[in-house]
Amino acid sequence: MTHSTDVPSTVTGLVPRPGTADDAAEITRLRSQLVLSEPLDEEWLGICRDQLASRLRPGGDARACVVDAPGGGLATCALALVHPVLSAPKYPKGLAARIHVVATEPAHRRRGLARAAVSALLETLEREGVTLYELHASKEAAPLYEEFGFARDPALMRMTNLPQARDGGAR
Repeated sequence: MTHSTDVPSTVTGLVPRPGTADDAAEITRLRSQLVLSEPLDEEWLGICRDQLASRLRPGGDARACVVDAPGGGLATCALALVHPVLSAPKYPKGLAARIHVVATEPAHRRRGLARAAVSALLETLEREGVTLYELHASKEAAPLYEEFGFARDPALMRMTNLPQARDGGAR
């Protein structure tokens, strides 16, 4: 699977680069403001920033491709979390990745930046031997991911199971 990361410089002048621990605050900000249903408060922004910075360091399980905004900060980011799975013919190295965040600042949308960042991210993951990918796509973003070969899976299910607050009473 090959992906073109070519973004015409005459159109944007902006190209993806590998994300580093130094980008953790901006990636966390973009995720909070543009992806989550409710933005994170300052405490959770700090927790997520610190966790992500650690995970983006060499040996960590996070991979990112980002595009710097001309005025500072990031214009777009694509972040994946790599995790082991049992090997099989379709997963010979036993590696899978969840595309966790793809976000573009509104002022930089419709220029191909998300496409370029996702393409660069997929190329990075492919070089590492990742062969299984998953993501949750918004209705608006689904066509982009389908261009890369993602397909809808009606069998995929999800659950969030938070511990119930204890009120001292037996139930």
